[in-house]
Amino acid sequence: MRLIKNLLALIVLAIGVLWMLQGIGVIGGSFMTGQSQWLYVGIVTALVGLAGLAWANRSRV
Repeated sequence: MRLIKNLLALIVLAIGVLWMLQGIGVIGGSFMTGQSQWLYVGIVTALVGLAGLAWANRSRV
């Protein structure tokens, strides 16, 4: 179960980073390219992914 949580969190984090890069125009070829709103959506999504990683790997005492 821990592996699945980690994989899902990593996928969410990767999507967030992708949206951030599209939002700032580094990755082109999409309607999201150069749109600053996707930078902000990507930041929030990446933070959710990081929180998911922290939650999946917290110690269980």
